[in-house]
Order: sequence, then C-alpha cells, then structure tokens
Amino acid sequence: MEAFLSFFANIDWFEIWLATGDTLMMLGGSLLFTIVLGLPLGVLLFLCSPRQLFEQKAVYACLSLMVNILRSLPFIILLIVMIPFTVLITGTSLGVAGAIPPLVVGATPFFARLVETALREVDRGIIEATQAMGASTRQIITSALLPEARPGIFAAITVTAITLVSYTAMAGVVGAGGLGDLAIRFGYQRFQTDVMIVTVVLLLILVQILQTVGDRLVVHFSRK
Repeated sequence: MEAFLSFFANIDWFEIWLATGDTLMMLGGSLLFTIVLGLPLGVLLFLCSPRQLFEQKAVYACLSLMVNILRSLPFIILLIVMIPFTVLITGTSLGVAGAIPPLVVGATPFFARLVETALREVDRGIIEATQAMGASTRQIITSALLPEARPGIFAAITVTAITLVSYTAMAGVVGAGGLGDLAIRFGYQRFQTDVMIVTVVLLLILVQILQTVGDRLVVHFSRK
C-alpha cells in the first residue's frame, strides 16, 4: 500500500479535478458549436452533390475543397495558425476560451463529411416518395432526410466527440488547459510518470463513456 501511495506521490487530485473540468468544458462547448455549424454544412454538401435535390457542381466543388483543406491541416498546426483569430474573437489564446475556436474549426469539416455520408445512406425511394406527396424542400429535409439518417448522425457525433477529446489533449501544447496540458507540463516536461498515467486513464475512461452512450443512441434510433 505504501509503495502504491509513494508511486502516486506527485498527484494533486484537486488539480486533476480542475483539469478534468476544463477538458469537459472544452469538449462540450466545441462539440455544441461543431454540431450547430457542421450539420447544416453536411446537409448542404449532400444537397449540392451530383444527382441530389440541388445539384450544383460549382458550389459542391467549392465547399468540398474548403472542407478538404481544413481536414488536411494537422490540428497542432491549426492551433498555432489560428492564434491571431482566436485572440480577436475571444481576447485570449489560452485556457478553455482560447481552445474552443480552433477545436470547432478543426472538427466542423470532419463532422460535416460524416453527416454527408450518413445522408447518402438514406434510401432514395423515401426522398422520391416525399417529393411525390408534394413536400417542400424544408419538409423533405426535416421529415425524411434527417429522421432517416438519425442513427448515422448520432454515430457521426460520437466519432467527432472522441476526436475532440484527442484534440483537447493536443491543445495543451499551447496552454489550453485540461488533462492534456497537465500531461505535458507535469507528465512529460517534469518526468512525473504518475501524472501521465492518471491523465491517460481519465482520457480513456472519457472516450469509453462517449462511445458507450453513442452506441446506445445509435441502437435506440435504429429501432425506430
């Protein structure tokens, strides 16, 4: 028992608690904005793609290029490149507030692509039947497309949330706070292995919780 306690001698559990709270706030805030921005973008990508309701090759090509560019940037580089913009809109590039803008910019195109893929899996016959009943475009989207794609959208949210957990850990490099920052400052720079182990275990638990909740939502809505 004493050997166990001595191994974790460097652990400040209050600081671990605060860092966990920062990680959850970064995850919650960035995931919310990612869904708000990424869901309409994914729907627009789908509608403008070839052989869909509003086939617009030029618009789709421009949107697709923008999404691909943002997706191709390594997140650590995006963090640094966005510092001036982050300071402009939040007043700081540090802490939770400084981490959310790059997290949203990094995750939104990723989520939009997943939404587009989920919408492509909807049976085209459902869309055609809704059109035949005289439904407007808005009704087609809200009453046919999105409800039918709901399991895929929840799966996309789950994958995006887990990706954001890894992004929040990387955000610690630029002083964003959270478990990643704690792991870097104490676990890596000060060689405190116990801090590194605790932060990694907490991140693994968080990912497992997100995956479990996401899987249950997908199963639930797949039965509808």
